[in-house]
Amino acid sequence: MAILIGLAASAFTLLGGLFAIRYKDKLHLILGFSAGAILGVALFDLLPESLELATTAYDMKLATLLIALGFILFMIFDRAFSLHGCEDQEHCQNQNHKGQLGAFTFIIHSFIDGFGIGLAFKISPAIGWVVAAAVLSHGFSDGINTATMILKNKGKRNDAIKWLLLDSLAPALGVASAFMITVSEPVLGLILSVFTGFFFYIGACDLIPESHHRHPTFWTTLMTILGMVVIFLASSIRTN
Repeated sequence: MAILIGLAASAFTLLGGLFAIRYKDKLHLILGFSAGAILGVALFDLLPESLELATTAYDMKLATLLIALGFILFMIFDRAFSLHGCEDQEHCQNQNHKGQLGAFTFIIHSFIDGFGIGLAFKISPAIGWVVAAAVLSHGFSDGINTATMILKNKGKRNDAIKWLLLDSLAPALGVASAFMITVSEPVLGLILSVFTGFFFYIGACDLIPESHHRHPTFWTTLMTILGMVVIFLASSIRTN
């Protein structure tokens, strides 16, 4: 059953990315929604989950330190690869690297989502279904986010599709890995803490400014709020 849910998460991820690629001309609105969705995942999903799991064996200060570390690490990577404008081929190539770095982060997150599903089913089928509901609910947004990271950083449509396919495979591989690898819940919580920091940076410092670039702020702001609301409602399903 867990494998089937992992495949369903893969399908949702793929559909989300194809949606982003199909409506590339509305990319600023998709970026706005993605920014809200990423911040929503960080605030309403990853942050409470990481603290709940990590604090069963570690001090909360360690978890929050790793959140800050994740933010700082991604900021360093972003500064290393990010160049303003695209005046020559070398600049475009660096922007492509930045998009690939962001997409790779989402792939790792999708893998951990699948891993979390498998781990939850190993603990209890009831817990597994709760975690699966949360993962499926934002799997669509994960696909949008992956494709968006490539497209907004001068990546081509074919590049976005390749990264999207990798991201869509990640949840199923994560579920399968959970039945082969043993990771304690507190350690999983620490891993999620680092990714919480990643997502805070991507949403607040990258996607929000990019979504407002050369576009009216009203609709993009509305889409950002909508993204956060969607993830909040999805997370509420998990906790109820």
